[in-house]
Amino acid sequence: MAAFATATSAAAASAAVIRPPRAARAPAGIRCSVAEGPAVSQPRAAGGGLADCVVVGAGISGLCVAQALATRHRDRAPDVVVTEARDRVGGNITSVERDGYLWEEGPNSFQPSDPMLTMAVDSGLKDDLVLGDPNAPRFVLWNGKLRPVPSKPTDLPFFDLMSVGGKLRAGFGALGIRPPPPGYEESVEEFVRRNLGDEVFERLIEPFCSGVYAGDPSKLSMKAAFGRVWKLEQIGGSIIGGTFKTIQEKNKAPKAPRDPRLPKPKGQTVGSFRKGLMMLPNAIYERLGSKVKLSWKLLSITRMDDRGYNLTYETPEGVVSLQTKSVVMTIPSHVASGLLRPLSTAAADALSKFYYPPVAAVTLSYPKEAIRSERLIDGELKGFGQLHPRSQGVETLGCLYSSSLFPNRAPEGRVLLLSYIGGATNPGIVSKTPGELVEAVDRDLRKMLINPGAKDPLALGVRVWPQAIPQFLVGHLDHLDSAKAALKDIGFQGMFLGGNYVSGVALGRCVEGAYEVAAEVSNFLSLYAYK
Repeated sequence: MAAFATATSAAAASAAVIRPPRAARAPAGIRCSVAEGPAVSQPRAAGGGLADCVVVGAGISGLCVAQALATRHRDRAPDVVVTEARDRVGGNITSVERDGYLWEEGPNSFQPSDPMLTMAVDSGLKDDLVLGDPNAPRFVLWNGKLRPVPSKPTDLPFFDLMSVGGKLRAGFGALGIRPPPPGYEESVEEFVRRNLGDEVFERLIEPFCSGVYAGDPSKLSMKAAFGRVWKLEQIGGSIIGGTFKTIQEKNKAPKAPRDPRLPKPKGQTVGSFRKGLMMLPNAIYERLGSKVKLSWKLLSITRMDDRGYNLTYETPEGVVSLQTKSVVMTIPSHVASGLLRPLSTAAADALSKFYYPPVAAVTLSYPKEAIRSERLIDGELKGFGQLHPRSQGVETLGCLYSSSLFPNRAPEGRVLLLSYIGGATNPGIVSKTPGELVEAVDRDLRKMLINPGAKDPLALGVRVWPQAIPQFLVGHLDHLDSAKAALKDIGFQGMFLGGNYVSGVALGRCVEGAYEVAAEVSNFLSLYAYK
């Protein structure tokens, strides 16, 4: 599953959440003032120059923006501060270790793209990277049976998830034999049914949307949520035509040498770290050191006459005012909306339109013998996991085989499973107790993966995220453009929006987006120097 936003935990109190120590004070030389008491009427500078950039939010997006500025743009942004309202970094990333188990309660893994690997290597985690088996099968539940998803073109004629007619419809559609684009922004459902047919949508894409966005594909925007696939039809007249054209253009372009420090993943796989995903934000935090300010709640932002910004915070030391040349807001859009409303109603209104449905992450463990015999390969549960279309009569969105994906996630003889439940089509999960969520997940798993007569599972963690994954609905990109334009209209150059509602919800896209925002900040600061 993809990245989540704000969280409340129902996990057991004895679980050891992997987290860093508290941050130190702000670096010397940054203009900053502290006022004792609940409020400060007139923030005052305490000497020193303006910070080059203040990053609001120490989730993975914010930390990676700061890391990218430190590693790639240090000459233009030597003074960077990261502020976080909570007492820990990492945002929704939550790795928990207890009693021989290691599990995730937010995002579970990442695609090992070069930007993602670069961030890991620059953070000192190259030797801690763990990659899944690229041949691990993925399954979709259909008509009561878990059916493998094709992992390579040679699998297409043989997999039984789709009928022969459905495969032919998809093939002809991909070649361009299908209705033309309608001339308006299509939902994921509309685009896929038109291009690839009903079976591809119902048996592959609909469960995939549940797995990535916990979303409703009849409302998700194809252009916003799966822009790379959408663009293929735009540039090539069809999905296959666009694929060939993209390959041709890539081959024509000069190829930059790949960073020799980066490992070379084999095939289509996923990655994590030896002690869980939390190792990445912790490592970045340790490198940034006193630049990271924890338990700093942003109260207000004002524009200063000399082209900078004044940010007022409630902190453990009192009310603090911090001055900076640029600001990157990586907090959830609904939080950014409230902070920006006194400055721009238009920007706040646009940011308030993004919807974050609730999702629960439920982590259960079963003895290996509880797994149905037909689900074992060489006596083991092997695979990435399984997805559940909404039409198949189960409540859970899907289940990841955590102990099969990465090493040392469960004791010998035990299987660790992470299931997600809720999302845009089932927001009522917020009213359920942790016990009811465990019962719902266990009941579903006994329909296809766990022996019906197996003993009750060991419930390790139940984490409910009331506002989890931003939905890239039809109109999403227009709302985002409106928010950015509104900030420019009031002269807020140097104010940047970041985070998963901007870059994309997958962990890897958050990292890629952080590099992109850092480059924008650097370009702005280069112009700022000459104003």
